[in-house]
Amino acid sequence: MPYITCIDKETCIACGVCGATAPDLFDYDEEGIAYAKRDRNKGEEMVPVHLEEDLLDAEEGCPPTGSVRVFRR
Repeated sequence: MPYITCIDKETCIACGVCGATAPDLFDYDEEGIAYAKRDRNKGEEMVPVHLEEDLLDAEEGCPPTGSVRVFRR
């Protein structure tokens, strides 16, 4: 199933879980807040199939803030 993703920068607490779990998908800005690397956090570009499991693990591992947003297309 195709997915897109982005980080809710308003709720991200910079814990580092998403980048550790899915380093090909997420990185951090100067303040340590995560963002989706593939499209600079716009939530428009499809996640490659081979990274979908990492994406879902990052979504599940995100603390109670739920800042890793995953949308199914």
